[in-house]
Amino acid sequence: MSNGLSTSDLIVFLVYIAIVGGYGFWIYSKKKKLTADTKDFFLAEGSLAWWAIGASLIASNISAEQFIGMSGDGYFVGIAVSVYEWFAAVVLIIIAVWFMPIYLKNKIFTMPQFLKMRYNETVALIMTVFWLFLYIFVNLTSILYLGSVAINGLLGGEYLHLIMIVLMLFALIITLGGMKVIGYTDVIQVAVLIIGGLATTYLALTIVSDKFGTGGTALAGFLDLMKQAPEHFHMIQAKPALTTTTIDQPENLEIQKYVILPGIMMYLAGQWILGLNYWGCNQYITQRALGADLKTARTGILFAAFLKILMPVIVMLPGIAAYVLYKNGHLPQMGAGNKDGAYSAILGFLPSGLKGLSLAALTAAIVASLAGKANSISTIFTLDIFKKYIDKEADEKKLIWTGRLAIVASMIVAVIFTWNDTLGIGGEGGFTFIQKYTGFISPGVFAIFLLGMFWKRTTGAAALVGILTGFLLSVFFNSYAVSIFGKETLLYTAFEYQKMENGVVKTLTEIPFLINMGWSFFFTVAVMGVVSLAGPKINEKAFIFEKGMFKLEPRTIIMIVAALMILAALYVRFW
Repeated sequence: MSNGLSTSDLIVFLVYIAIVGGYGFWIYSKKKKLTADTKDFFLAEGSLAWWAIGASLIASNISAEQFIGMSGDGYFVGIAVSVYEWFAAVVLIIIAVWFMPIYLKNKIFTMPQFLKMRYNETVALIMTVFWLFLYIFVNLTSILYLGSVAINGLLGGEYLHLIMIVLMLFALIITLGGMKVIGYTDVIQVAVLIIGGLATTYLALTIVSDKFGTGGTALAGFLDLMKQAPEHFHMIQAKPALTTTTIDQPENLEIQKYVILPGIMMYLAGQWILGLNYWGCNQYITQRALGADLKTARTGILFAAFLKILMPVIVMLPGIAAYVLYKNGHLPQMGAGNKDGAYSAILGFLPSGLKGLSLAALTAAIVASLAGKANSISTIFTLDIFKKYIDKEADEKKLIWTGRLAIVASMIVAVIFTWNDTLGIGGEGGFTFIQKYTGFISPGVFAIFLLGMFWKRTTGAAALVGILTGFLLSVFFNSYAVSIFGKETLLYTAFEYQKMENGVVKTLTEIPFLINMGWSFFFTVAVMGVVSLAGPKINEKAFIFEKGMFKLEPRTIIMIVAALMILAALYVRFW
């Protein structure tokens, strides 16, 4: 095992940089005249093929939070964390079938535009501000921080701030070319991500097999993982007893795992809200498909669903491999309990050349996500704030330059807040940090989108109430419910456990945040329903569904059935 990069690693990495940069510049030069149009700059309207849409969805989604955060949760919990990827495949099917026809029929380009069209400008403005804060202070910061930490660990641990700056600059170069450059360079990014990620997983499994003397093959290594850590290969976590524990007791770890992934209950509660809100009501994601026709958009989204099924092999298995190696004395540096260091620790085992490829895969994931997120920030700020409230007469050229300035500003803010980990991303655990804090607004946001699409009676007043109710209930369940109602109620069970944070043992009492989200969403929908009943039976801004609007082509049906059968087989095997 070794840290640092060899000459061959640097050559491989520089070739990756040259290919992505060169291809991006070629796309930009070829389409330069079109980038004077805002719809082309922000949405690449009509120019992304289905495979580019699907690849861009994955490139934007898979980032340091998966490579580092999900690998870390794989180290800590095991295969159960794959729910975020495999469940996303189901969610993408729902988005392709029911959400996209509504967006495309009504010519929706931004999520605030949807809210203004369906409700009113006040709802749209409130959510615009919410989204900008979320994208900058949760998503951009966590992607940049986790990515920098991972690459810094691979390079020996002395270049954290330099890496932050380099990642920011690389993402800026891609983002400033517009969505078309992002979309088509994402195809290369995903190819590098998958090839490099699979190569890393393959080598990790062969290393495990070699350490246990079972033949040195990937299949033997996978079987070794299942034998050495059988508890890491169950999708459903058993509910632990409600007992007082200390940090050195096995029961304490079981409680921590359940708080992150609360067994079967997460499928009945927050997982639906989290997934459907992220994939269906999120500018950052839907933006890739909003410029296409329905057939292209659907095919691209379903292609992304198949790629999501593959992702746990790339981002979760290395974490389990790190756990098994650590448990058997081969990764002593993991003893500090920093689960987010699992992926970097595995990379340290890789031979020259492959380490450079793995670094390229990790960088591809980070840069693509940074670029996609920054473009969405730019789109929302420019079209939903600047053009509407600051300069209503701005021409196309001015809007594009405003968008570029917004990209630069958001990146600088992200660097400032990640420089010394001001937000405490490292202490929370990267993947959990993003899911948890996104969960504060997900119940309210998803409620207003879902009811706005499919219940014609939903009113603007109900949407305003829903936004506030969803947020306040999320805060209440997360911070106050236990002190008022106690640890055990009909709605939830709160668990007390101890956790090491910055070298200090802290005692925490928490309701699993996915349970919080489920109840927050349920009560928000109920409140919105009551408020809407005071209005007309059919709201004048309700969407009208045309006959055959949700009809599926045979090819689409085949893709959906194939994806569901693969998922069913995985759950039967690892339940």
